[in-house]
Amino acid sequence: MTQKNNAAEQPEQISMGKPMLIGAVIGLILISLFVFGVDEPKPEWGKLWMLKPLIIVPFAGATGGLFFYFMNYLSSKGSFNKTLAIILSLVVFIIGLWLGFVLGLNGTLWN
Repeated sequence: MTQKNNAAEQPEQISMGKPMLIGAVIGLILISLFVFGVDEPKPEWGKLWMLKPLIIVPFAGATGGLFFYFMNYLSSKGSFNKTLAIILSLVVFIIGLWLGFVLGLNGTLWN
């Protein structure tokens, strides 16, 4: 009687929170470069004008990380090409982050 080692056959699954956290941190770092670089904000923006972009852009980054997780899951099951999944995830992450920037900075730095 011999035992089979199935550990090499099963790909390691990452938790859903890890890519979401990485995406949110990337979004937070990028938007912080813009928001905290403003020396004198316009008075019509209000006192808390920076809260909107600091919430929306990391959320968009976390959503991009969630998409990466699902594409990684599909590619590990063999139903999707791994290289194509990574490229598609990167494109969706960049577009989602850009849309987060537009929504977050609308009415302030975007005008």
